[in-house]
Amino acid sequence: MASAKIDNEMRTKIDTVCTTAEDFVKLYYNHADKKRQHMAPLYMDTGLLVWNGNGAKGKDEIQKYFHDLPRSEHTITTIDAQPIVDDAVSTQLTFVMQVSGTVKFHENPAKPFQQTFMITAQGDKWKIVSDCFRLQDGIL
Repeated sequence: MASAKIDNEMRTKIDTVCTTAEDFVKLYYNHADKKRQHMAPLYMDTGLLVWNGNGAKGKDEIQKYFHDLPRSEHTITTIDAQPIVDDAVSTQLTFVMQVSGTVKFHENPAKPFQQTFMITAQGDKWKIVSDCFRLQDGIL
């Protein structure tokens, strides 16, 4: 089986995405847990949030959604981020990121979760295009 070589441009994108993903995760979950009133600026104006089957569209509605959630404490165990190829997003640097870990809401026990983001550069800021959060309840 032939192996595909990654050119320097793609290698640079992958490196940028990996570094950005780690920094973004720290920022996002710090805001979600301690600065929830400042979630809206992390999203595009037309951003989409799907939270355990419920959702909000637009950064103002997303901000309201976060405001109504109970206090949280996230512990991150994995991060995986991949750039989206140019054909799909033109020349806009965009990536998909999956995060997993545990979250504790208020005084309830911690539960595993998985969250998937699509993030794109808007000017000199990274913005969430799409955010899908799901608690990982076990199958009986």
